[in-house]
Amino acid sequence: MKKITLTVLVAAMSLNLSGCTGIADAVGYDTATLNQAAAKQYTDVVTTARNKNLIDNTSQTSRRVHTVFNRLKPYANQANKTGVPFLWQMTVIRSNEMNAWAMPGGKMAVYTGLVERLKLTDDEIAAVVGHEMTHALLEHSKKAVGQQILTGLAADIGGAVLQSSTGVSGDVINLGTSIVGDLGITKPFSRKQEDEADEGGLRLMAQAGYNPEAAITVWEKMNRVAGNNSGFGTILSTHPSNDARMKNLRRMMPEVMPVYEQSKKGR
Repeated sequence: MKKITLTVLVAAMSLNLSGCTGIADAVGYDTATLNQAAAKQYTDVVTTARNKNLIDNTSQTSRRVHTVFNRLKPYANQANKTGVPFLWQMTVIRSNEMNAWAMPGGKMAVYTGLVERLKLTDDEIAAVVGHEMTHALLEHSKKAVGQQILTGLAADIGGAVLQSSTGVSGDVINLGTSIVGDLGITKPFSRKQEDEADEGGLRLMAQAGYNPEAAITVWEKMNRVAGNNSGFGTILSTHPSNDARMKNLRRMMPEVMPVYEQSKKGR
């Protein structure tokens, strides 16, 4: 059983979301551990999809997604400030659902419905993949684990969670594992985290030579779909598409377009 002092617990209550990575570390969900847990969950997801013959390795859509992913990957590795190398993996899942996600440590999936139903260009695919990569690079799932732990501590402090004023209960310790599979897949991130992922994704795609302006057209397409199809896809609930998001993307263009133009010249 990992131990954490009462002083640390009390101090933890005042931390905002950005401080939640430290809470996750304190109870045993450091980056390496969380990435390993996510890798196991990812293997389970991929195995289930394979058993249902849903893994797409051969279609033009799959080839395009993997090409974009592999072109972005070196820049994602350069952007990794976690101190733990990521073992990036991409799986294309044959599904009519519009979705894409990344788990801790760079375990990713894109559903064919997202590419085909929105008729995404390669630049638009890069916007989606770069966005999801940034969620992993900024450890947004790890922060969510810390926030979940804090929520449990706040609810039960003085009770079962606090063991003899110095211990964290097994229920809290196990919380991270139980939610790893949901984080980044079905659980929405905060507005701030979505903006961070948008901005990081723009930088990655610009460095890789994909036009950052495509990030705006992706969400324009999403808005049209959301307006005409309620509950059209998981990504519409976990990645809200709205005018504020596109305004933020446009705000970033003066920063990223020169990077794109320079990369384009290099190619």
